[in-house]
Amino acid sequence: MLKKDLRLKILSLRNSTTSEYLSEQSLQLANTLLTLPIWNFSYYHLFLPITKKKEIDTSYILSILQGKDKNVVLPKMTGDQNLKHFLLTDSTVIKLNKWGVPEPLEGIEVPIHKIDVVFVPLLAFDTKGNRVGYGKGFYDIFLKECNPNVVKIGLSLFDAEESIDDIAPDDVPLDYCITPDKVYSF
Repeated sequence: MLKKDLRLKILSLRNSTTSEYLSEQSLQLANTLLTLPIWNFSYYHLFLPITKKKEIDTSYILSILQGKDKNVVLPKMTGDQNLKHFLLTDSTVIKLNKWGVPEPLEGIEVPIHKIDVVFVPLLAFDTKGNRVGYGKGFYDIFLKECNPNVVKIGLSLFDAEESIDDIAPDDVPLDYCITPDKVYSF
């Protein structure tokens, strides 16, 4: 299936979910995540969800990371398709940007090479670890700049598609994708 068709399909599926279902599935996904061998690292990059687009509620993952005393790094979008990365602290102020993305206003910037694990937002993914996002390219650019050993974990409410037909050379595949019921390893 083509990326544009997958975007429409998944956005439609998300729109049909209730907030109770989303919350329940997000909690189950966070519990499934606990089975991965990723808990010996220090710096975890986590996106905050766009609630109006019914993205996975990552607050459960945030609670796990804080409970394990991990360094949580949050992205901030810049106008040039890049992300800046800030350490989440007690004094971090979160504000919605013009696209409705919650992000830190400012803070302690974390160099990309320090990031060990990246939780990657997505709309869809396939059985080979390819993903479809919103199409702006922020995460593909960021993931290319990361340490080659960074662990890339997609989070999805829905199971894998058989294949994404229009993968571009610049697309960066995932190492894992987690759904509420399954761990996909690539």
